[in-house]
Amino acid sequence: METRELRYFVAVAEELHFGRAAERLKMAQPPLSRAIRQLERRLGVQLLNRDSRGVSLTAAGETFLAEARRALDAVDAAVRRTRRAAMAKPTLVLTTKAGASHQLLKELLDAYAARPGAVEIDVLLCEIGEQRQLLLSGRADVAIMHAPFDLMTGLESVEILTEGQVAILPASHPLAKRSSLTMAEVSNVPDLPMARWPRHDFTYPPGPGPEVRSQSQLAQLVALGRTLLVIPASSRAWQWPEHVAVPVTDAPLATTLLAWPAGVQSPALADLVETVKEIRERLAKDFSSENGP
Repeated sequence: METRELRYFVAVAEELHFGRAAERLKMAQPPLSRAIRQLERRLGVQLLNRDSRGVSLTAAGETFLAEARRALDAVDAAVRRTRRAAMAKPTLVLTTKAGASHQLLKELLDAYAARPGAVEIDVLLCEIGEQRQLLLSGRADVAIMHAPFDLMTGLESVEILTEGQVAILPASHPLAKRSSLTMAEVSNVPDLPMARWPRHDFTYPPGPGPEVRSQSQLAQLVALGRTLLVIPASSRAWQWPEHVAVPVTDAPLATTLLAWPAGVQSPALADLVETVKEIRERLAKDFSSENGP
């Protein structure tokens, strides 16, 4: 089976129209129709229902669409990683949420840069929940992620730091004067609903709080007194002067991870993983003292 055939099928399955799919693929419709029928014969299953009302996916077609997308993503990722490895000056691309701790990242990058043979690391900043797709697509080699919040399926990881969480509140709010809070207290503040983060499928949970999509949006909403949020203590480094961070005593522990696609590891990535193992005890001490109440 050729990747060309997979791309043909994905186009037809997404358009549910041979004419539009052919236009999208910049080819004539008859050879596209023949290629899909040949694919069905090779698989021994019917992927598409064709009738006077149009085209629809069979159950087998829905399964094959998901598998074809994954296969094409894997091929594209392999091409990107291979080209990056062949560059005259090899690099690693590390992606992280814009709101993650810049201090933690800087300490990791500085420690890695001091190793013999260290390659240049390009930092790719992203928004909430985007790291996994950047890894699987090959646009990034490694990511800073957070458990239990980020989806880790298909990834390997090593722990960098485990810590408590804090509530980020407007400095003018009465709760900002507290030395500590509980999840029950921050989850039900009538005039300050908790921000709603996107779930793994990029939909939002129900609730009165605003839907947040970016770090800058979130920071502005907190400063305006429209929302609060609970985040890993080390991530408080981005807070504005208009914000106050208060420890949440019973919030689940948050673990910062270095993650990469399962089964994919270059010598440079292996060195970065070893760097994490060498410095994480020191990081734990540094952040436990700096992020206390």
